[in-house]
Amino acid sequence: MSEAVVEGKQKEGIGEFIQHTRAEMDKTSFPSSNDVKNTTIIVIVSVFFFAAYLFLVDQAWVYILQGLTWVVNKIAGA
Repeated sequence: MSEAVVEGKQKEGIGEFIQHTRAEMDKTSFPSSNDVKNTTIIVIVSVFFFAAYLFLVDQAWVYILQGLTWVVNKIAGA
């Protein structure tokens, strides 16, 4: 298997890759369990809110379009 050359350097081996990956993982911070729970609750509440809102807007449009259809049918004599 050939080694790739990047800017004059040889490609790092799998051992070096794992070492660098572990070093980067040590630098990361993960949210606490409480933060994850609170964020999940916010997302679920937001989904239900927007689902209800879009349902109501959809029903309003159906009502309006049925009314317009009724008016057009009355005018056209159908």
